[in-house]
Amino acid sequence: MDLFKKEYTSLTYISGPLLFVENASDLAYGAIVEIKDGSGRVRGGQVIEVSEEYAVIQVFEETTGLDLATTTVSLVEDVARLGVSPEMLGRRFNGIGKPIDDLPPITPEKREPIIGKPINPVARRKPEEFIQTGISTIDVMNTMVRGQKLPIFSGSGLPANELAAQIARQATVPGEDVQFAVVFAAMGITQRELSFFVNEFERTGALARSVLFLNKADDPTIERILTPRMALTVAEYLAFEHDYHVLVILTDMLNYCDALREVAASREEIPGRRGYPGYMYTDLATIYERAGVIEGKSGSVTQLPILSMPDDDRTHPVPDLTGYITEGQIQLSRELHRKNLYPPIDPLPSLSRLMNNAIGKGKTRDDHKQVADQLYAAYSNGVDIRKLVAIIGEDALTENDRKYLEFADQFEKYFINQGSANRTLEQSLDLAWALLSTLPQSELKRISRDHIGKYYGAKLEEIWGQV
Repeated sequence: MDLFKKEYTSLTYISGPLLFVENASDLAYGAIVEIKDGSGRVRGGQVIEVSEEYAVIQVFEETTGLDLATTTVSLVEDVARLGVSPEMLGRRFNGIGKPIDDLPPITPEKREPIIGKPINPVARRKPEEFIQTGISTIDVMNTMVRGQKLPIFSGSGLPANELAAQIARQATVPGEDVQFAVVFAAMGITQRELSFFVNEFERTGALARSVLFLNKADDPTIERILTPRMALTVAEYLAFEHDYHVLVILTDMLNYCDALREVAASREEIPGRRGYPGYMYTDLATIYERAGVIEGKSGSVTQLPILSMPDDDRTHPVPDLTGYITEGQIQLSRELHRKNLYPPIDPLPSLSRLMNNAIGKGKTRDDHKQVADQLYAAYSNGVDIRKLVAIIGEDALTENDRKYLEFADQFEKYFINQGSANRTLEQSLDLAWALLSTLPQSELKRISRDHIGKYYGAKLEEIWGQV
């Protein structure tokens, strides 16, 4: 029997975006189906659960108007696949991989399952090559490494989208003649946000090396669950078939998880924390763990997921579980944003766990690690003294305390607040030395005497004029 022609007519129940079909146990999990109603309208769907009694199908569009008596379901593909090709660079697609840029359809080289191919742990190579984002607080203090997954924790009203677009525009692999590409997936964004991203990518020329998947807020919820998997399928293809170094930007993972919660509620599953499904950790891991570098392959997949923290709460299930799976986080600060500093990245709660693998002599610069450690220590000290000033006043401070207080102010003004400038790592490190040179040499306890002798004494005004 040809399963592609077989039709299932025993539809029993509709719950939100879900369709329940009896006597369809031969349908496979993840299969793509076609749903035709009595009027002849065709909708797409995917099998998300199969038992001996019934199959559950996620409908990609709304289920309004479906009549159980006249609707039929037929198999289209045994598993969800995406046609991939290098022609996808420079193109825009919707959340399920259909072109939305008024250009001809892609001629695929192959059709890949969107669920991805698990990377054999033995074949994984240790991530240890530097990616330059052009953002000083990331490159110097929270270095991104090829093959890493490094999320950005944002909050309502913070400029995470602007930062994502800037990183997509500026990210590069310095000093190497390699192919670099950006795969950008936006989930549940508004029309204003969509226009911003499209205009930004086109205006800056970043679109030429990018593949955009854009799922709008008014698109079907189910599409939102497929969007990051579509993006990662393209990323893996470009990285491991065509040797690209691919940076995947996923925004906003909170919208993705809310879609997951909505589908779980439709399936009447027992909810976990804040109504999210209990398997959300596993589901997020199937996305985040698709980053990496593989032995024998020249390409790499690096992830930069962006997620909003409701009420700036880091214990919310989405940032909490993301923090467990990923290798650090870059945190945006509302306090820095209120000071009109951009990008408002707070280095103190931020962390890149793989940073030490990719910096130092022969990789970035021999003083990189010590400079980062000293910046953390000095800025942390200055922030603590600010809190002390609020209690006892500035008059009670020692001369050393005043220097740290001034350092914290200048660090935010010059180092964090770089605006839309694209700084090389050398420029960022030189600026860091100019700031550290405002402190007495005796306070630079995390830097060797050799490096102090070589770099200490840079004038802030001179360096600032160069960056």
